[in-house]
Amino acid sequence: MNVIPTDIPGVLLLEPKVFGDERGFFFESYHRRTFHEASGIDLEFVQDNHSRSRKNVLRGLHYQIRQAQGKLVRVTAGEVWDVAVDLRKSSPTFGKWTGFTLSAESKRMAWIPAGFAHGFVVTSESADVLYKATDYYAPEHERTLLWSDPALAIQWPLRGEPMLAAKDRAGKPLGQAEVFA
Repeated sequence: MNVIPTDIPGVLLLEPKVFGDERGFFFESYHRRTFHEASGIDLEFVQDNHSRSRKNVLRGLHYQIRQAQGKLVRVTAGEVWDVAVDLRKSSPTFGKWTGFTLSAESKRMAWIPAGFAHGFVVTSESADVLYKATDYYAPEHERTLLWSDPALAIQWPLRGEPMLAAKDRAGKPLGQAEVFA
């Protein structure tokens, strides 16, 4: 597994070893020991999530203020532009974001640590996104950071207005959001 640091320490892109031939391909999407050896991260994942979205659907920016979740994210069909925002007040990168493309073709995965808001926009006709989480979903602790907050100035690759859930339209700007210590 190849680990690629992003411009925010702790947020990582991971390239698995892919074995392909005329029949197709095979790769281990997750192997705890390999993940630990490559990234230095040894956590237990307790929940797997799968979403399918149409082109221009924007999901996020979500986080849980308690039961914070680290997420190992990958795309199994299509392509997304994925974003992580540092919400750790004590971090030198607090309020900063990083974005990158994840696709079924590249098979890259992203590690988003606990303490970050996470979201993505679908750039292909549709996309299936799978992610492993280090803690259980707790709707009472879920928060949404406003995807279009001018203070964040995220450069989403959008054509027109995105398709949003009501909770994403009602997200809070960084200055009003609950954040981590």
